[in-house]
Amino acid sequence: MDIYRNIDEAKSSSKGAVEWSGTGIKVLDQKKLRDGLIDQWVYSAVFSQDAALKQFLYKTIRETAEALGAAPSSIQSLYEASAKGVYKNKTVPAMNIRGITYEVARAAFRAALKNKVGAFIFEIAKSEMKYTMQDPSEYAAVILAAAIKEGYKGPVFIQGDHFQFASKKFMEDPKAEEESLKKLIKSALLAGFYNIDIDASTLVKLSHGTLEEQQANNSKMTAELTKFIRENQPKGVTVAIGGEIGEVGKENSRPEELRAFMGGYKNLLPKGMAGIAKVSVQTGTRHGGVVLPDGSIAKVNLDFETLKTLSELARQEFGMGGAVQHGASTLPDDAFRKFPEMGTVEVHLATGFQNLIYEHPKFPKGLLTEIDEYLRKNAADERKPKQTEEQFIYTVRKKGFGPFKKQTWDIPRENLDAIMATMEEKFTFLFKQLNVNDTADLVKKTIK
Repeated sequence: MDIYRNIDEAKSSSKGAVEWSGTGIKVLDQKKLRDGLIDQWVYSAVFSQDAALKQFLYKTIRETAEALGAAPSSIQSLYEASAKGVYKNKTVPAMNIRGITYEVARAAFRAALKNKVGAFIFEIAKSEMKYTMQDPSEYAAVILAAAIKEGYKGPVFIQGDHFQFASKKFMEDPKAEEESLKKLIKSALLAGFYNIDIDASTLVKLSHGTLEEQQANNSKMTAELTKFIRENQPKGVTVAIGGEIGEVGKENSRPEELRAFMGGYKNLLPKGMAGIAKVSVQTGTRHGGVVLPDGSIAKVNLDFETLKTLSELARQEFGMGGAVQHGASTLPDDAFRKFPEMGTVEVHLATGFQNLIYEHPKFPKGLLTEIDEYLRKNAADERKPKQTEEQFIYTVRKKGFGPFKKQTWDIPRENLDAIMATMEEKFTFLFKQLNVNDTADLVKKTIK
């Protein structure tokens, strides 16, 4: 696909489909827009080297999506409804899209439209932004472009996942690390990320005496970033903020830890300020799963009872929507139906989508070989002692999406269609298992 050379060329190609005015975008011809124009807008927005053109297209895509009824939104009031018991046994999937983002998001929107799903989130973590080469402005524009392409109308939930404190950097210079996260938050808010998960669980000090002392840094920095978000969120929007008490891959969380964290956190917030809407906990999973020497994924002994207990505690004592489960996408299929049963408010899914793309029979074998060879050379410092070749490639493959972004977007249409048909089936399966089918009306009624 061609890339626009400049803003004038982008405007010229859009004549008859949209028009610009002092009050924003007016859509004149939705068919022309969806039949190919939006594809060129988003392709140029991602791959142009012209910074002014990129910003113009990001803004154009967002205003067009809003004009068509697909606006970046906060899921805050839906989780408030969960806390009040307005709905039960529905777990919102938060989906990290690392590669071929436009096509994958389109598949998700198709599955959502087919099953009347309104409660689902697109997210990207701080770390993923770097290695997939997707900053907040680009990611939000691509998701909204996919909504335009598929004719989706309704709130579009875009989330910053694991806006995480680096423990080592924090110990060296706490203020610099805090300011770095504030800078990221500000750029995310401007892009339309009205859902942000703060992760200061990396600052917990288990060697300290009391639980309150162990959680002190977590409580303090989560409160500081909560205040910063509230000061910078758009007028009329209450950003949905998440906190975290258990670092994924570490020891399972306990009710006492949640109470200790929340006690310190609430004491640090100004009176009347909305706090976190959910809390991420550790129940036995790891991001990407545990990789065995042959490259397969070990069975996880996930503690569903802990998840149930902490979800109930979050709702009943602290007015949150419930607990959040991370690192779930590589679990066996029969595990997903358990999340709604346990009252889990949200589940984060990432590596499973990546695996589906790379391992699909229609993913070009030559390209996969090229990606693996690149990673052997450029990610060699990440190889751990005693790792097999299969384990190493599995753990670093996520870092192939950035350097090979254009090559994966340019996979032949026939191959892409086959991969995305499987991806749509996966989204359809997850939506059903997580019990979010037919939530479009619920979302319409609850989201402000």
